[in-house]
Amino acid sequence: MKIVVGLGNPGKEYENTKHNIGFMVLDRLAEKLGISVKKIKFKGLYGEGFLNGEKIILLKPQTYMNLSGQSVREIVDFYKIDPEDLVVIYDDLDLPMGALRIRSKGSAGTHNGMKSVVYQTQTDAFPRIRVGIGGDRKGDTVHYVISGFHGEEKDIMREAVLKAADAAECLIRDGVNEAMNRFNTKKKKKKKEKPEETGAEAGG
Repeated sequence: MKIVVGLGNPGKEYENTKHNIGFMVLDRLAEKLGISVKKIKFKGLYGEGFLNGEKIILLKPQTYMNLSGQSVREIVDFYKIDPEDLVVIYDDLDLPMGALRIRSKGSAGTHNGMKSVVYQTQTDAFPRIRVGIGGDRKGDTVHYVISGFHGEEKDIMREAVLKAADAAECLIRDGVNEAMNRFNTKKKKKKKEKPEETGAEAGG
């Protein structure tokens, strides 16, 4: 069994904001897998389905971002899953707009939702899919992440959401290493750099 969590903020005013990319990706994944995410439990909205015979649970915490870990802890404790069977999808200010970065584990970085998840579950050894929202920032960070997308950003992020949902499906079906190899945004190689020195294609 796998539990896939998309991080975001509930409410109409946050629906299409940068900080709600996790919700957007989960909605797209739910559509792909034919799962309705409307049941209320675990301080969130969730739905159940199957992929290749494996049970999949999709969860959207309704606690607001900074308390997301409360919802995740409740569902993880209820189903008693191992950390590697939890997948968390969220936005990342430190990645370029639309870039994808998949990891099997790691720190929460500066993301308050992930900080809450790591704190509440007492582990960071779970796969995660980060979707870049970095760009030209005017004003403070809080205002930036709860703002919407403009101009070409809309097309970039629409494509990123589709790819992230495909990546999540791949991760569930084929494992995190395959998802990293297929979907991590490749870093641009520096000029005059030898091929063997460019680093792993799985996204450094």
